Amino acid sequence: MNQTIPSGVWPTMITPFTDSNKIDYSGLGELIEWYLKANVDGLFAVCQSSEMFYLSLDEREELARFIVKKVKKRIPIIASGHVSNTIECQIEEIKRITSTGVNAVVLLVNRFASQDESDDIWKKNFEKFLTALSNNVLLGLYECPYPYKRLISPALIKWCISIDRDRFVFLKDTSCDINNMREKLKVTKGSSLKVFNANSATLLQSLRDGISGYCGLMANLCPELYRWLTKNWSIYPKKAQELQDFLGAIAPIEKRLYPICAKEFLQLEGLNINLNTRSKNISEYLPSYRLEIKQLRNLCQSYIKKYRLIK
Repeated sequence: MNQTIPSGVWPTMITPFTDSNKIDYSGLGELIEWYLKANVDGLFAVCQSSEMFYLSLDEREELARFIVKKVKKRIPIIASGHVSNTIECQIEEIKRITSTGVNAVVLLVNRFASQDESDDIWKKNFEKFLTALSNNVLLGLYECPYPYKRLISPALIKWCISIDRDRFVFLKDTSCDINNMREKLKVTKGSSLKVFNANSATLLQSLRDGISGYCGLMANLCPELYRWLTKNWSIYPKKAQELQDFLGAIAPIEKRLYPICAKEFLQLEGLNINLNTRSKNISEYLPSYRLEIKQLRNLCQSYIKKYRLIK
């Protein structure tokens, strides 16, 4: 197969909703162009940030299809969307996501075994899943924190690669652990599988260790800064450390009822979307959160100017 995906910044796409709680495709179109203007390297669609667990299968398929059509191959698109408990239903979900023309489908590692089940059970279910998919579908792996967080072990990654070392092209690591990432990098060396870090605090060190880039929710707030870091960390080490300190310090803003806080930021960026979500209660979004997001954007703007990034 010998295909791969680019290293760099891959935002986990959010989903705008209308006042009637339908997917806001007009707002989504604006959001896609905003990502592209920031020169991100790819987009991770139909993921947890997209509220995929709160979307019907028809909505998940329609969402992926719209994004693929709107992007028009300007950058690659990967997507997940298999949220069911049974393998049979998950197979149907991924087949429908595959039909949209995404570059790769991303598999949630917590969907192939329950929290108390072993890796042997995981392997059995995973093999059944793979058998039902076309052999030419590129695959990713995602340590999704919901409904429970299951980290994929280096041994299990090695086993996946042994099935087909060219078919697996993406791994979103959510361990937030440098040593864990280093072990994953060891077993993926020489394969097509690229490891992406979802954690801001560990990003610079992980880039030094060989991680392929950033795939996390904070790329919905300041993708330009993450892109600068992933592209320039080795050229300007002092500036990279300064930027890392900033990005690591602001990352806890995600606890401010994400993805509402991200939509607040995007409104300040001029996007015509509202704060509606299906996963969070807007009544819990405090007025102080709005001030924090406004102040955060002001800081991001100052760093964008400092690093000579055109806004």
